[in-house]
Amino acid sequence: MTCISLIKQSHTLLSLKTVHASILRTHLHLNLFLCTNLIAHYASLGSTSHAYTLFSAFSSSSSSSDVFLWNVMIRGFVDNGLYHKAIALYSNMWELGTQPDHFTFPFVLKACGYVCDDRLGVKLHGDVIQCGCASDLFVGNSLIGLYGKFGQVETARKVFDKMPDRNVVSWSSMIGAYSQSGCFKHGWFLFSMMLNESIRPNRAAILNVMACVSRENQADEVCGVVAANGLDLDRSVQNAAMQMYARCRRIDVARGFFDKISDKDLVSWASMIEAYVQVDLPLEALELFKEMRVQGILPDLVALLSVIRACSNLASFQQARLIHGHAIRCFFKNHIALETSIVDLYVKCGSLVYARRVFDEMRERNIISWSTMISGYGMHGHGREAVNLFNQMKALTKPDHIAFLSVLSACSHGGLIAEGWDCFNSMSRDFHVTPRPEHYACMVDLLGRSGRLKEAFEFIERMPVRPDAGVWGSLLGACRIYSNIELAEIAARQLFELDGENPGRYVLMSNIYASSGKQKDADKIRDLMKQRGVRKVAGHTSIEIKNKVYTFVAGDKSHTQTDLIYSELEKVINRIGKEGYKPDLNFALHDVEEEMKEKMLYAHSEKLAIVFGLLNSGPESVIRIKKNLRVCGDCHTASKLISKVTGREIVMRDAHRFHHFKGGACSCGDYW
Repeated sequence: MTCISLIKQSHTLLSLKTVHASILRTHLHLNLFLCTNLIAHYASLGSTSHAYTLFSAFSSSSSSSDVFLWNVMIRGFVDNGLYHKAIALYSNMWELGTQPDHFTFPFVLKACGYVCDDRLGVKLHGDVIQCGCASDLFVGNSLIGLYGKFGQVETARKVFDKMPDRNVVSWSSMIGAYSQSGCFKHGWFLFSMMLNESIRPNRAAILNVMACVSRENQADEVCGVVAANGLDLDRSVQNAAMQMYARCRRIDVARGFFDKISDKDLVSWASMIEAYVQVDLPLEALELFKEMRVQGILPDLVALLSVIRACSNLASFQQARLIHGHAIRCFFKNHIALETSIVDLYVKCGSLVYARRVFDEMRERNIISWSTMISGYGMHGHGREAVNLFNQMKALTKPDHIAFLSVLSACSHGGLIAEGWDCFNSMSRDFHVTPRPEHYACMVDLLGRSGRLKEAFEFIERMPVRPDAGVWGSLLGACRIYSNIELAEIAARQLFELDGENPGRYVLMSNIYASSGKQKDADKIRDLMKQRGVRKVAGHTSIEIKNKVYTFVAGDKSHTQTDLIYSELEKVINRIGKEGYKPDLNFALHDVEEEMKEKMLYAHSEKLAIVFGLLNSGPESVIRIKKNLRVCGDCHTASKLISKVTGREIVMRDAHRFHHFKGGACSCGDYW
């Protein structure tokens, strides 16, 4: 027992080697119990090389096939992240005639989960049954966790249901499997069953079920269970609660949890930033990030990715430059996921120049990196550049469905019909990529752009998969441009069934009727919206001036420069009127007088933001604005003419794409 005590008291590799040397001198190294303790302790100190050398020497010099010895070494590899070595040793164990036991499998199954080999997982499950370990509690829990990682939640549930005994880990693992697979209702239901069976949830079960919650009453119930089980002061639980309440749209409650944490760690800050991002409050997310940096806390990759998403939502070019600087200073340069996110950030902030610069400087690129840059060119209307980059990518790597979607979307935005067909036809023919509904939607949009609406409809009818809302939406958008009411009605009927909660579908159909002089039909669509309880999302436009973001709504008079803005707006409207601008009353509310319609159109948020930019930025600078919805036709026309009469370039990001207004023209070719 003295030797065992000395081994356990060795806290450094040097002290353990000293004890090992003493054991060798006394010839006790041939003792199996001492040997396995030495192997385990070498591994616990991170020296798997010493552990394996000792294991190899003992197993080769002894006729013993003791499974405990193998288990200790396999565990040593797993605990040190050497999963492939653990699996190889397990295979060697079988080859040398040593049968694994119920202690072996939890470690090997864990290794299999980390190497993401689902075929090996199935084989291991077969080995479990062959060795008579299927009824073991710990093996069963490991199998649930393994199948959960593989997304095979039904198989995990079969294992769970067949277990003769279950503990809290069994329930927690199964709830976690549901959470990882996006089966949130099943996860919540299982948690309720767990409580009904009077099983006290552990921390892992609470964290797993919190990821399944999206309704406030459920969140409150979970918090009640947390408090009842004394987990309310657990920081990881508090961090998870922030994101849970954010999903429930209760950001105030989430912030309350954050403020109550006295010893906030990096995860706390990152969780609250992500919570703001989830509820589309990018300004608050960026403000919290600034506060975090003031307190001297360096962001990790997770925090930076959340901040990048916030900045992307805000479309703030200046903030993008600052965040990029943080990423470089935090030594995240050459991290492929982060650099790809920064490329996407610059794209969404309206700067293809910076996006391409980051892309070109990347040491490594994956399919997502290429697709992001290709998609960026498409969003900005640079279809040919997107196709050229796609061709470069094909020479280096095989495109997947995401890459094809990026280039087809770019062809659609750029009106490149021949190139679009070439890419679409090459999917299955050359790369064995089966087109999905979203690829078909791009082709419908491409045909619609050129006015070939009948051909687009026939293309939809020939689709081998059921057309989704994206496909019919593309057709409806084309019908708006070319005033094809007959096909618009067919598309709208499908959309009201497939995407009945989307207000944009109703508004678009109503505008098609109104522009064709069918006001009664337009009113019927508006009435249908009311009957179904569908509400139009309020539009707003934001602009960044001197590192500060300003947001406008239609008719906004809350700004300190309101009088100056409206005075300048009147002058601008007069100037573009001389260039032929006439307000398109189809984009105003229908239940007001004509004169009032004009005044309302003049005060749309896009126009207010542009005029504010004219007043508060240099005469040579680009005006960058972001609209949360699709830009209305009247504002699109006005923006083109404003760019002409003022000589200013206007870059507008709406919910669909970018519009670059310059010299009286738009990069979208008036199709968006």
